[in-house]
Amino acid sequence: MTEPSDESSGKAILPLFPLQTVLLPGTHLPLHIFEPRYRQLMTDLVGDVVPDREFGVIALRSAMIREVSGPEHVHEVGCSTVLREAKRLPDGRFDVVTTARRRFRLLEIDRVSAPYLIGAVEWVPDDRVASVHGDTVNRLADVAKAAHRRYCESAWNAEDWTTPPEDGDIAALAYRLTADCLLPMEDRQRLLEETNPLRRLRIACRLLTREAGFLSTLGAVPMPPGELGEFTRPSNLN
Repeated sequence: MTEPSDESSGKAILPLFPLQTVLLPGTHLPLHIFEPRYRQLMTDLVGDVVPDREFGVIALRSAMIREVSGPEHVHEVGCSTVLREAKRLPDGRFDVVTTARRRFRLLEIDRVSAPYLIGAVEWVPDDRVASVHGDTVNRLADVAKAAHRRYCESAWNAEDWTTPPEDGDIAALAYRLTADCLLPMEDRQRLLEETNPLRRLRIACRLLTREAGFLSTLGAVPMPPGELGEFTRPSNLN
């Protein structure tokens, strides 16, 4: 059904799942699948028809779009995700959990080779960052973590959130800090498209600081991450 990734050229063929959400690398995505074409996609993923059980999630440009007929209906940059868990229900629907893997830029959309959309994509790596003194990087990371802590303290009770684990990966830190934060789609897309890790972390810091300020001013808080459940399942074309 699809061809394996060509790592040497940085290009691949991926099944596409358009959603009204932006998926960030390293985050988990639960989905309830009920439309026939995406049931077929899940069947192909479970049956290893699709290499590595990897498909692409790409955000719709407007909530008004009901059918994607060309690249103009979706954002140019999306994120691949790997099927981790799949439960097929008696009526053929699926409950699945996936883990986001790597960013891609959409080049073309194929609407005829499969029941679901297929995209020709190229992978989007991070830029090589010029040598930066370790103390500078550490200070930036500390500022971003402090912004994340202020957001969580404004949004939730202490038992409803935890500090992301320390693993020294500065490139992924912005994604980890914003994973459970309820940022607007435009902001999440901006984070996804930013290829400079340090600039991405600065953006995340500003966004978290802004959102914490909103929460403090308005006195309104989002639901805790563990209670979002069905409410966080992204709107899709099912």
